[in-house]
Amino acid sequence: MKKLLALVLVAALVTGVWFIQGWNARGPAQHQVTVVIPKGASLASAATLLQKAGAISSRRRFLLQARLFGGGGRIDAGEYDFPAHASHAQILSLLEGGKTLQRMVTIPEGMPSILVQERLAAAPGLSGDAPLPEEGSVLPNSYSYQRGESRAAVLARMQAAMTKTIDQLWAKRSPETVVQDKAEALTLASIVEKETAKASERPMVAAVYSNRIRQGMRLGADPTIIYPITKGKPLGRRILKSEVQAVNGYNTYTKAGLPVGPIANPGKDSIAAVLHPAQTQALYFVADGTGGHVFANTLAEHNANVKKWFDIRRARGEM
Repeated sequence: MKKLLALVLVAALVTGVWFIQGWNARGPAQHQVTVVIPKGASLASAATLLQKAGAISSRRRFLLQARLFGGGGRIDAGEYDFPAHASHAQILSLLEGGKTLQRMVTIPEGMPSILVQERLAAAPGLSGDAPLPEEGSVLPNSYSYQRGESRAAVLARMQAAMTKTIDQLWAKRSPETVVQDKAEALTLASIVEKETAKASERPMVAAVYSNRIRQGMRLGADPTIIYPITKGKPLGRRILKSEVQAVNGYNTYTKAGLPVGPIANPGKDSIAAVLHPAQTQALYFVADGTGGHVFANTLAEHNANVKKWFDIRRARGEM
């Protein structure tokens, strides 16, 4: 009888040690496992999903261990990536810590709305159709989202970010700005965004266009020719003479003042540049061959700069 009792005690001890050590032992998954925990899911229902995905081998043992050794906290819904051989302790820690997989969609500065729509439509894991946002309404940035979230909801966050940004920048605008309202600020900022990729040049480019507006000159911005043709997508060829002469609400070669609306979604720096333009008398600029531009106050200076740019292009075999 004593021997039997001793065997029972030893067996119980071994089982207990195995049970305790199993909490931190390597799990069965040979590779990273992705599991989506729906809203309102209990730990028990989550354990069912974990076992089905191969993250754990025994739902019952996981739940027993979780109740004995876990923190007892609420688990968060979302998409989780569990590393290969994650222990029960690691899995519960991720669930209770809400360390869900963060998916990202990035909208670069100057992206037109038609491409924003395409990027949202192509983002994996989102649901629903991708609406076409109003041009200039989206703040370029990287936005996180969770699997199953609607594309409309993600777009709404992008637009809310732009509204907040333009409101903040407008409140601190310089009295030197030529724009009369936020809509004009976004329109001019979208032109500045498309004209230069160098952040340091944006206040100067904004100043050139501001000076032209003050003097009643046409802006003469090439991107405003392209926008009515492609809705902001790359033209992929040289601009035709007929397109330069086209009369519409956007072409600033034939139309005085600003276009009827933005031609892209400008970033924060371009908006700030329009609201705080550089102090300069410059009215012209042209590429300098290094990715930047050279600015001029007079047409004679500008024509000399244009000749230098053509000489550079000829030397490169571009003309």
